[in-house]
Amino acid sequence: MTSLTPAQFVRLVSAREINTRLRTKGFAIGTALMLVAIAGYIALVHLISGSSATVGLTSPVASLRPPLQSVASASGKKIETVAVAPADASAGASKVRAGELDALVVGSPDDFTVVVKRQLTGDLRTVFTVLARQQALNRQILALGGEPAQVDATVAAATVNTVALESGSGQYTQRLVLGVMAGGLIYIALVLYGQGLAQSVVEEKSSRVVELLLSTLRPYQLMAGKVLGIGTVGLLQFLILGVAGLAAALADGVLTIDVGAAAGMLAWAVVWYLLGFFLYALLFAAGGALVSRQEDIGAVVSPLLVLIIIPFGIGLLTVPTNPNSTLVAVLSLVPLFAPMLMPMRLGAASVSGLEAAVAVALTVVLLVLLVRVTGRIYANAVLRTGARTRLRDALRPA
Repeated sequence: MTSLTPAQFVRLVSAREINTRLRTKGFAIGTALMLVAIAGYIALVHLISGSSATVGLTSPVASLRPPLQSVASASGKKIETVAVAPADASAGASKVRAGELDALVVGSPDDFTVVVKRQLTGDLRTVFTVLARQQALNRQILALGGEPAQVDATVAAATVNTVALESGSGQYTQRLVLGVMAGGLIYIALVLYGQGLAQSVVEEKSSRVVELLLSTLRPYQLMAGKVLGIGTVGLLQFLILGVAGLAAALADGVLTIDVGAAAGMLAWAVVWYLLGFFLYALLFAAGGALVSRQEDIGAVVSPLLVLIIIPFGIGLLTVPTNPNSTLVAVLSLVPLFAPMLMPMRLGAASVSGLEAAVAVALTVVLLVLLVRVTGRIYANAVLRTGARTRLRDALRPA
């Protein structure tokens, strides 16, 4: 009988984990529930974005109120108009900046401009574009006596003018949302599959299955196979949710960013999922090897969960409001925090190429070091049953 190479042993263990977990009802039901949750969230965002908007009209453009309401009604958009006197135009702009008005229309009926805080998006852009073309059509009909060719050409070229009160990319908010959601998916994957890995190790110890496996395999081969197999299942679920969510959001019009930009965000999310999972999976596997009973898992898993929760909480509270925070910028370079914080900062476009490269490099360095350390802990502790193995004993050379 031909003996297997170490890589083949790792692949066998990995394939066993993949087949076992993909066939469980928990994987199918969990994935389905998360897909439903994502679909519900997209539908909610679409509903909210389609709700009423408040638009201020200065006196010179007050005559636009009836056609504006008519176009909005035909587009299925509810618009509430507010009269703004010419002398209060600056106050109206302040209300736009404060969020009290979604837009402020200034200028004249024949050449109006829409003042917005950052961008004119979604249904509101459609309404004003149609209104601008309608006004252009009326002008041409009056001036040219209804020449169809000239009317059509002018109407097709008409667009709505916008003035942004704050600088920033029109895709900023959507990229930020994608970054936060990517960080959230990574957080969920680390918590669920990290704990699942630790529980799997303890189950094999308590049932003595590990003794049978290690009669053929080396400990590091078993640990590597389990980490790779469970990580692959998590990556598959991550891709299903990410691709389905992006496709649904783009198709529904909730996301209007460039497809290439969305794909780039997904690619970065995959990179940080892989780095984060393997980083924490090694720690969860080593922690699981230290105990022999399911009721003792909490003692070794809880500190790791805290390390995952803290950066995610900091990012969730800080990045949307202050993406350039020094605290977040520093913590996003720390390997154990980077998998949750970096995707959020990448979405907020507050990360330079050098910062991203440094974060990846530091994480890879720690990952290489953890392979040796956690491998020793796993090898020294996985066959010990009974009382919890002390970390100091598990780190001693075999």
